[in-house]
Amino acid sequence: MDNLRIDGARLWRTLMETAEIGGTPKGGINRQALTDLDAEVRHKLIAWAKEAGCAVTIDRMGNIFARRPGRDPSLPPVAVGSHLDTQPTGGKFDGILGVLAGLELIRTLNDAGYETEAPIELINWTNEEGARFAPAMLASGVFAGRFELDYALARPDRDGKLFGEELERIGFAGETPCGDHPLAAFFELHIEQGPILEAEEKTIGVVTGVQGIRWYKFSITGQDSHAGTTPMSHRHDAFQGLARFAVALDRIARDEGGGAVATIGVVEVGPGSPNVVPGTAAATIDLRHPDDAALDRMEAAFRAVAAEIAQDLGIEVRFDATWAAPAVRFDQDCIAAVRAAAEAGGFGHRDIVSGAGHDAAHLAAVTPTAMVFVPCADGISHNEAESITAADATAGANVLLQAVLSVANRRAR
Repeated sequence: MDNLRIDGARLWRTLMETAEIGGTPKGGINRQALTDLDAEVRHKLIAWAKEAGCAVTIDRMGNIFARRPGRDPSLPPVAVGSHLDTQPTGGKFDGILGVLAGLELIRTLNDAGYETEAPIELINWTNEEGARFAPAMLASGVFAGRFELDYALARPDRDGKLFGEELERIGFAGETPCGDHPLAAFFELHIEQGPILEAEEKTIGVVTGVQGIRWYKFSITGQDSHAGTTPMSHRHDAFQGLARFAVALDRIARDEGGGAVATIGVVEVGPGSPNVVPGTAAATIDLRHPDDAALDRMEAAFRAVAAEIAQDLGIEVRFDATWAAPAVRFDQDCIAAVRAAAEAGGFGHRDIVSGAGHDAAHLAAVTPTAMVFVPCADGISHNEAESITAADATAGANVLLQAVLSVANRRAR
């Protein structure tokens, strides 16, 4: 088992081949969930999986399961996987590295004639990004019982097209109930999407968990008025309220520390005329921290600050919680398997908490789970400039292979 190594050149070729599906002029990928391009790359994955001798099934959320049989088909599989969908300005490696590394893992076992006791399964999770259908990690959330199926199928995109209708349109609305699929364990290989591993010259991140995430919509109602005739003392400027709040939110995250981050990603101001004092403003808020108690403190602090700003400017403020994912701690045995595989391979490594959400965060609620990170250049992701080295991709896939076999063999006994 220790002598098994994935074919790094073959992994890189498959990454580059899939990058042509939805490739952008700037070298990235725009392959959003349930588009024709998503269907195209799904069909390619299924063809490759069948060539590798896997049996393929699709569930009601369009999740794809490619199973390599083991000696005992009654045992639940040890699963690997990630996602094929991208952001509108996505890169070549976010998500798909974990899918294709899983495919290479299966190919490697085939090349060596290595038979596992339990099956090994490759999974593609639908709509991880949430770029087209919010919330993110939708299909793995249904699988893990975090979302109801009817809720997920009714999610609209910006054009009003529903998730369920688009799933049917591209031919990936499977018949298998979502979640009726026991797993012995789940491992996900992913790029870090941050700068830590590269800065510390580490090849492998042993992911111990995923930080908690909370999303809000922040709405402000002031009063439209003439920009030339309304004195500053008489204004109820919604945008000024938003601007003051944005500065305060940044300070709250910096004061909390410990990995706290806060982001305002979308801003809308009305009525949108250059000579009208804005009467309305709205923004999205993204809070993240590895500790849910810290998120509670940050939320309490920004609500208090918003109330002070509202009183000072004579405006009304409202917060609507739109989505939340609690902090997740991965399975200690699976974490240990990743760490041991990194050490056995001679790779520099460190424990790390994921700052981004991943399907593995949902899977951790229903099966032992862990993740493997590899560095990305300058920590850049969700960007067409996203880049990794072939050597790091190969290293991550080899750690994935050894961790999966370690846990599969142990759980099979």
